[in-house]
Amino acid sequence: MTILDWARKVQAVAQSGLAFTQDEFDRERYTQLTELVASILSSELDIPLAQAKGFWAGEEGYATPKVDVRGGIFENDRVLLVRERSDGKWTLPGGWVDVNDSPSGAVAREIFEESGYRARAIKLAALVDKRRHPHPPGIHHIYKLFFLCERTGGAPAVSSETDAVQFFGIHALPELSTGRVLASQIERLHQHHLHPELPTDFD
Repeated sequence: MTILDWARKVQAVAQSGLAFTQDEFDRERYTQLTELVASILSSELDIPLAQAKGFWAGEEGYATPKVDVRGGIFENDRVLLVRERSDGKWTLPGGWVDVNDSPSGAVAREIFEESGYRARAIKLAALVDKRRHPHPPGIHHIYKLFFLCERTGGAPAVSSETDAVQFFGIHALPELSTGRVLASQIERLHQHHLHPELPTDFD
């Protein structure tokens, strides 16, 4: 386990403990754990303490992984990608699942917001634990849901988060935003497109 894995685990224990304890002394101990996690991350990542504390600011209740959805639209062996303003790199359209969103509704919403295209999900191709794949390390524990989708309308349009929308050949992908998607994941999603009878991948 990395320092981020340890930090996430201790933070989750403390957050869940704060959610359920009725004992003031335990509440004080759990609060100390959250402060300790922030101090360790501040030191290990060489970032301000306030920034480290902000990673989990506002997180309450039983700690669970966050959920990210990504939609793969394939046409003539090309895949729809959007370019993120935040890093200038490309990804499948997608993002966080909002409260009261269904996963399929969330991915359709994200595709429209980031690309301008209307789409619908037709298959959950993969549900993966981000930590188990070679993404860059991150603070949060994230489950990623990859959907095969089909375009139903709309027109390419940029957004506050994206500044370009384009189809690329499967074997001619641009520089990817690897915190969001890996080339191997796009290629695997394409296999599901070609062979819809494949079972859903997981973990």
